[in-house]
Amino acid sequence: MPVNPVLSGVLVRGGGVAAHCVAHLLSRAGVPVTLDDPGRARVPAIMIGDATQALITDVFARTALWDGLHRIERRIVAWGHSAAPKTLPHSAIVISEEQLTTRLRPNIPAGVHSFAPQWTIHASPPLPPEVAERDFGSRHAQAVAVQLNNHMDPANCWIESLENGWLFLIPNATNQGWLLAVGHEPESLLAASRIIAPEIASVTSTAGLFPAHPRMADPICAPGWLACGTAAMAFDPICGDGTGNAVREAILAQAVIRAHNDLGDGVLDHYRIRLLLGFLRHLEQCRQFYSTGHSTDWWRGQLAQVLDGIAWCRCQLGSAPPVVQYRLSGFDLQPANPPVIHPLPVDAIAVKE
Repeated sequence: MPVNPVLSGVLVRGGGVAAHCVAHLLSRAGVPVTLDDPGRARVPAIMIGDATQALITDVFARTALWDGLHRIERRIVAWGHSAAPKTLPHSAIVISEEQLTTRLRPNIPAGVHSFAPQWTIHASPPLPPEVAERDFGSRHAQAVAVQLNNHMDPANCWIESLENGWLFLIPNATNQGWLLAVGHEPESLLAASRIIAPEIASVTSTAGLFPAHPRMADPICAPGWLACGTAAMAFDPICGDGTGNAVREAILAQAVIRAHNDLGDGVLDHYRIRLLLGFLRHLEQCRQFYSTGHSTDWWRGQLAQVLDGIAWCRCQLGSAPPVVQYRLSGFDLQPANPPVIHPLPVDAIAVKE
């Protein structure tokens, strides 16, 4: 990665995966960086699949990042009214967000910066005052620590949809794990559970509430600043790719900033389009889950909010497929020659009508 002597400095606000990735890559490129972590609640358990592990390993060039972590080899899914559980192969590790950010923490100054930053990357709130957050839902997730029954295989994770929400059970050690309850309190969802409740011996502690609906900053960037990670857009945990998306955003964000002086504001348009396309893809995935989870008012309400988000994204992108003017080459942004027309996902509702 070439040294960029033009940038006078970048302030990265945040302390999560996206902030650490973007700070590490900028610093490695010779850009003065400081990291300002305002602090926030951490997610107690996340699963990271093999593809995201490989991506993070590539960013940090450290092969021992995943040593000693609990592995998941199968997911057992009961999705839909009275659906029979299906066992599917899976390959992931389980780690707390605190553990992950500790392992990824870059070796750069923290706190007060000693330069006037040319750019600010907002990877955590607060965002600039002109930014609004577009929320497409209002559901929250509650994480509780659980003691598992002795018969449960710790290499399995479990996902179950219920009338008023859904449950996700992740073991993180033999006989221990975390239960994520979305939509209603864990107790009421467990009372209706057919496949997850029998695996749990007891609830031992509560980690708190976390937003579990898709949301996106608007605008997402302007000359001198951009949003990244969950401050830019946050995913529903139902799709399980939040960490990988945060890393991909960080790679693109640092490349856009380093290329801006040479390529101009068009790289900011590129950043906005790429993130909108990623958010639209995520909402289309959410549409599939929330249209099949159940047929109750709760599920219909969640689906309606997802559809609102899809309509908003399509309005932002316009009716014509966006033309992508730049491409990543490694960790650098370069003009795409020729530009690439990026097809929008098929609008399933429009096709049906």
